[in-house]
Amino acid sequence: MQWLRSFSLYLAPMAGVTDAIFRVLCRELGADVVETEFVSAEGVLQAWQRTKRYVQITPGDRPVGVQLFGANPTRMAQAARIIVDAVRPDFLDINAGCPVPKVVGRNGGASLLKDLPLLEEIARAVVAELRDDCPVTAKIRLGWDAQHICAPEACHRLEEAGVCAITIHGRTRAQQYGGTADWDMIHHCASLVRIPVIGNGDITTPQDVLRERDLKAVAGVMIGRAAMHDPWIFQRAKALLATGHLLPEPTTRERIQLMLRHVHLTLESGMYGDETCTMRTMRARILAYTKQIPGSKPHRAALARIGSYAELKELAAILLASPGRG
Repeated sequence: MQWLRSFSLYLAPMAGVTDAIFRVLCRELGADVVETEFVSAEGVLQAWQRTKRYVQITPGDRPVGVQLFGANPTRMAQAARIIVDAVRPDFLDINAGCPVPKVVGRNGGASLLKDLPLLEEIARAVVAELRDDCPVTAKIRLGWDAQHICAPEACHRLEEAGVCAITIHGRTRAQQYGGTADWDMIHHCASLVRIPVIGNGDITTPQDVLRERDLKAVAGVMIGRAAMHDPWIFQRAKALLATGHLLPEPTTRERIQLMLRHVHLTLESGMYGDETCTMRTMRARILAYTKQIPGSKPHRAALARIGSYAELKELAAILLASPGRG
């Protein structure tokens, strides 16, 4: 677990985003640690053949964690064992922070912050099941809402349960992704426990990473939504941390080349089916890559309806010819 011994940059687990190909691209661009899309314990136990594609690991992934959500300690432990035996991740992450209704509605994710004894019981069950086979981590939020901030107690309980690191998203579940992440509370929680704490929330620039690193309480920073349109943030942040100098932002050409490579690799993998299905799946990713390209706005409707790789290459050529190209 070398990544826990020094300040590291983490790619956050994101459904529909952090598949094997995107994880490898982010690793190439400087991410130290990545995580798979999160999976449910019930999905693992009841439909493993369908669920396992979300946790497939390639050599270029590592170190990589698999994030698991659920609300039953026994079922979580059983699912964790299946995952670890099948794909051998570098760590197993308990999801106690996801705010989306489909997760919370099953009493998983951030809903566990309303029942800290249950969260602790889940952590103990998973740690006991995996023992020395795989380290266990957890991701939480500050609490359910502003009136129920429980992150300090949750950190103590998770540490006592045997988890080796905790990631804290600096918002409550009620905030979803609105408002501002409370990094003061993240750093406060980090000072309360002996295990590493990774901070998450509102990290959008290399300067954000440097600021939190210099406060010295957190053991790393996790980047989520910003990486979707700017995976170069890892590379640029690492350069700033190492040299004090800020690298230039990627050019239009670099953005388009990475977008085309990402789509091409995804098509080659066949992970989402034929070309039509793959291009439909990749539309949101294509829009993310082109979000900051000058002159892209008039073409966003066409990009949102993209149906083939050939069509994407044609639109990419138009964007490269637009004013502000790099």
